[in-house]
Amino acid sequence: MTIDGSQMWGRQTFGVVDPATGAIFAQAPVCTVEQLDQAMDAALRAFHEWRREDDLRRAMLRECAQVLLGALDELAATITAEQGKPRAASVAEVVAAVTWLRYYAELDIGREVVQDDRHGYADVVRRPLGVVAAITPWNFPVALAMWKLAPALRAGNTVVLKPSPYAPLSALMMGELLGRVLPAGVVNVVTGPDPLGDRIVTHPVPRMVSFTGSVATGRRVAAAAAGGLKRMTLELGGNDAAVVLDDVDPEQVADDIFWAALDNNGQRCMAAKRIYVAGSRHDELVDALAARARATRVGPGSQPSVQLGPLGNQTQVGRMAEYVRDALAHGAVLAAGGTALDRPGYFYAPTVLAGVTDGVRVVDEEQFGPVLPVIAYRDVDDAVNRANASDFGLTASVWSADPERADAVAARLDAGQVSVNAHAAGVRPDLPFGGHRCSGIGVENGIWGLHSFTDLQATVRPAPKRPRQTRTG
Repeated sequence: MTIDGSQMWGRQTFGVVDPATGAIFAQAPVCTVEQLDQAMDAALRAFHEWRREDDLRRAMLRECAQVLLGALDELAATITAEQGKPRAASVAEVVAAVTWLRYYAELDIGREVVQDDRHGYADVVRRPLGVVAAITPWNFPVALAMWKLAPALRAGNTVVLKPSPYAPLSALMMGELLGRVLPAGVVNVVTGPDPLGDRIVTHPVPRMVSFTGSVATGRRVAAAAAGGLKRMTLELGGNDAAVVLDDVDPEQVADDIFWAALDNNGQRCMAAKRIYVAGSRHDELVDALAARARATRVGPGSQPSVQLGPLGNQTQVGRMAEYVRDALAHGAVLAAGGTALDRPGYFYAPTVLAGVTDGVRVVDEEQFGPVLPVIAYRDVDDAVNRANASDFGLTASVWSADPERADAVAARLDAGQVSVNAHAAGVRPDLPFGGHRCSGIGVENGIWGLHSFTDLQATVRPAPKRPRQTRTG
C-alpha cells in the first residue's frame, strides 16, 4: 500500500484471482485499522500545503500523466491479469487515465466576479473540501480511480483510495507510481476486504466520499456518510436502454449496438443493457446481433486475438446463468450463447435473448454481463414509456436514419446522457457523467465533476464609506 509516501504491507494478505484461470496468482495487503488511521492522518497533513499552490498542482498532474505513460505496458498487463479484459482494452484504459490527468491539469478554475462597481465588490471561489475517500470498482480499476483522483487533486484535495478487492493490484501499482511525483500523503492507496470500506466511509477525517458501485452498496455508503454530514458522489450503475427506430437498417447498426452492449463483457455501468426495437425490425436485429455473438472470440485477455475475456468473478457467471434460466422460463428464445464455457476461468458465451419483455429479471435489473435482451415495441410512445420505466437513468441511446427524428425521441428519454446513433458517446473528461434516480447522486467529469470536490466561498467588499460631512456656521 502507499501510505504517507511509503510502501507498506499489512499484517495479513488476501488472494487475488486471475479470472482467466480461476486461480489465485497474487497476494494483496489487508489494511489494518492503525494503517488506515495513518493514511487518513497523512492525507490531512498533506492537505494544508497541497491546497495552496494551484500552478504546482497543475504541473504535478502533468508529471503524473507522464509517469503512468512510462509504465503503460506494466500497468496494462496487471489490469488484464486481475480483471480479465483483453490487453488492448487494458492499454486503452491506462491511456484514458492519462487523458483525464491532462484534461484537469489544463482546466482553469476561475474566480467568478459577481459584482465590481462603485457600490462594492463580490466574488465566488471554489475551495477544496479536505480529504476525499475514494472507493472504486473492479471493472475499470485504473480509469475509474482517475475519474476521482484527477479532479479531486486538481481542486486541492488529498485522497485515500480503496480499490475493489477483486482488482486491487493495478491501483496499488498506480499509487506507487504517483508517489514518485506527488508529495507524501497527497495520494494514499489502501486495500482489503470488508469491513475496510465501512471504516473509510465512517472515519472522521474525510469530508467527502466518492463511490462507484452497486445501488445496494451505494445506499449503505450514503447512510454511513450521512452520520458525519459528509459530501458524497455516488455513481451506481444503470440499466440503459437503446431505442432502435423502424427506419434503421439492422445490419448497418448491429456492430455498434453489439459492442455498446458487450464491450468489457457488458461489465460497464453505461453499457446498452435493454434493446427496444420496432416490431417490424425485431427479427432482423436479433439475427444480426446473434451472428456477431457467435463470431466473437472469447478467451484469456492475454491472447492477442481475443475480443472478450472472462467475467470479473465467479459470482458474475452465476448471475448470468440465473438471468438466462429465468428469461427462458418466461418465454424468451435463445438466439445465441446462453451457457458458461467449459474451460477454466469465468467465461460465459455472449448471449442474445429474443422474445423477452418487461417484467423479466434480465430486462428489469442491471445484468452487468454478456446477456443482451432484445424487446419489440409497438410505437415510439410505447418505446419511450418502457425505456423510462426503470429505477435507473444513467445513459440511453436512439438509433435512426433520420437524426432530427432521433433527437426528438432522445429529448423524451429520462437519463443523464443520451446519444444518437451511438451509445455512451459522451464518456469524456469534459462532459458531466451522472445518472437520474437510482443511478446515483451528483456527477463526475468536466468542470461539474470538479465542483463536486469543492465548497463555495463568497467574498464581499462593500464600497468604502465616505466621511460624514459636518456643517458649521
